[in-house]
Amino acid sequence: MKLWKKETPTNKKIDHFTVGKDREYDLVLAPYDCIASKAHARMLGTIGLLTATETEQLVNALDAIQKTTETASFTIEEEFEDMHSKIEFLLTEKLGDAGKKIHTARSRNDQVLVALQLYLKEAFSEIKTQTQELFELLLQLAEKHQNKLMPGYTHMQVAMPSSFGLWFSAYAESLVDDVSFLNTAKDLADQNPLGSAAGFGSSFPIDREQTTKELGFNTLKYNAVAAQMGRGKIEKTTATALGMLASTISKLAMDLCLYMGQDYNFIRFPEALTTGSSIMPHKKNPDVFELIRGKCNLIQGLPHQLALLTSNLPSGYHREMQLAKGPIIEAIQEMKSCLEMMCFSLKSIEVIDQSQNEKYQYMYSVDTLNEWVKEGMPFREAYQKMGKLIAEDGFTPNKTLNHTHIGSIGSLQLAAIRAKMKKIMDQKSL
Repeated sequence: MKLWKKETPTNKKIDHFTVGKDREYDLVLAPYDCIASKAHARMLGTIGLLTATETEQLVNALDAIQKTTETASFTIEEEFEDMHSKIEFLLTEKLGDAGKKIHTARSRNDQVLVALQLYLKEAFSEIKTQTQELFELLLQLAEKHQNKLMPGYTHMQVAMPSSFGLWFSAYAESLVDDVSFLNTAKDLADQNPLGSAAGFGSSFPIDREQTTKELGFNTLKYNAVAAQMGRGKIEKTTATALGMLASTISKLAMDLCLYMGQDYNFIRFPEALTTGSSIMPHKKNPDVFELIRGKCNLIQGLPHQLALLTSNLPSGYHREMQLAKGPIIEAIQEMKSCLEMMCFSLKSIEVIDQSQNEKYQYMYSVDTLNEWVKEGMPFREAYQKMGKLIAEDGFTPNKTLNHTHIGSIGSLQLAAIRAKMKKIMDQKSL
C-alpha cells in the first residue's frame, strides 16, 4: 500500500530503490507517528472534519497501534512503503472510512517531519541525561583522585605536573560545552511543523496551535515553506551537536587507550573489561575504548556527510531528504551506546600515582624555575639556568608543589563546574 498509489503500478526495481531501508528506520519512528496522528485526529475533530465518534475511534485505535510499535509485534511488510501507509492501513482495516480520513489536511512530508522531531526531542533528553551521568562520574573520580599526580603532555612529550583530578574534571567541564550544543539542536527540533503539509499549507481551516500544545512543542514553525526547509537543517544541527559530544568522548577513549599501555601504566581496568590476544597471553586489550573511539570518530564525520547531501537544494521537498533519516537515527543509537559503555567501564577504573616515578622527574623543572623567579631572578635567566642543569644531568626535582590559582591542580573548582553544568541542564528552550 502506498499513500500516493495511482492506477499504474510502479516498477519493482524503482520501488526497491526508492524505499531503501526506510521500513527499518520507520520502526524507530512509528511510535512518534502515532502520537502525532492522535493530536492531528483530535484537531480534525475540533474543527469539525471528524465527528466526535470518529475522533474517539481513531485515537483509541492509534493508542493500540502505538503499544505494538513499542514492541517487536509491529512490522512494516514489503507491501507497505513506510510506517505512514502501514498505520493508515491498520486504521482503515479496523475503522473503515473513518480510518481513511486520518490523512486529511496533512502530507507525508509534515508527517515524517513531526515524527522525526518528536523522536529527536526525546533522544536529546536521553542523551543529556546520559551525559550528565558521565559528568557526575568524572567529577566523583576527580575528587577521589585529586591528589594523585600524573605528567601532563604537550607534543606527546612530558611537560608539567598534572593530576588525575585535573584530567577527570577537564573532561567533565568539556561535557558542559557539549550539552550547550545539544540544547541548541533541541531548540531547532522543538518547533511544530505539523500543518505545513507538502510545504504550502492547506485550504482546510486546521488549528496548528492546538497540535503544537498537544504535542508539547515549544513553538510553531509558522511559515509552511520554512517548516519544510527545516528538513536537512535540523538533521545537520543534530549531527553537529552529536559530533561535538563524540569529539569529547573519542578523546577520552584515546587517553584511556594510551594510559592503559605498559609504557604509561597510569590506569588499570579489571580483566573482565578487557580482551585478550589469540597468541599473546600477556595482552589486555582496550577493545571497548578503541570501538568507542572509532564509533565517535564516525559520528564526527556525519555533519560533513549531511552537508554534502543537502547542498544547493532549492526550497521545497526533495526525495534525497529521505537519506538523512537513517544516519541520524544510527548516530543517536551509537552515541547512546558509547555513553553507556563509557560510564559502565569508568566505574571500575584504577589509577596509579606517578609522583615518585623517576621517568617523569623533569616535569618538576618548571616549578623549580618558577621558585627562582619568585626569589627575584629574571625569568629568561632562570629558564637558561634550568636548561643547563638538565643538559648536564644536574637537576634534582623538588616534588613539593604549590599550585593555587583557579583551575590548577591545587584548585580544581569542582563545585563551580558542577554549578555550570546544572545551569546548562536546566536551560529552557528559546
